[in-house]
Amino acid sequence: MVEVKHLAINYKTVDDFKKFREYGAQELQMTKELEGNMMDADIDSPFYGIYVGDNLAARMCLYKKEDTHQPIFDPPQDYMVIWKLEVLEKYRGKGFGSELIDYAKQFNMPIKAISRQNARPFFERHGFETLKYDIERDMADDPLVWYPKGYVLNE
Repeated sequence: MVEVKHLAINYKTVDDFKKFREYGAQELQMTKELEGNMMDADIDSPFYGIYVGDNLAARMCLYKKEDTHQPIFDPPQDYMVIWKLEVLEKYRGKGFGSELIDYAKQFNMPIKAISRQNARPFFERHGFETLKYDIERDMADDPLVWYPKGYVLNE
């Protein structure tokens, strides 16, 4: 069984993130975001990951967002954002990406994700669907959303 860990904001995590660089996908790198947050080590890290032994195999940025400015839900409500979910190539196909998605779903809030690197089929297999609000489409590439069981979307 794998465990999703809340990643600390420290230099070890930065070193772990640098390993992802070997596999391309420059826009998925979180190193600069992490280094920018190291000034205040007391802040709550938005980074989560899965280790295989001492190696970080998968990571994501997950945070809560208030649906106030240009709301995407009707009525407006807070939601989670999955940003830059990535699994190192040699660990793909082992369920680590799914474990990260399942971890995010435990918050029982709508989740918005951006499909990058042709990841749309992955997110769709996990119940994500196209976000229906044009304003959000203008702000991001290929946004998808997952709704918790029983969530009622006003249309």
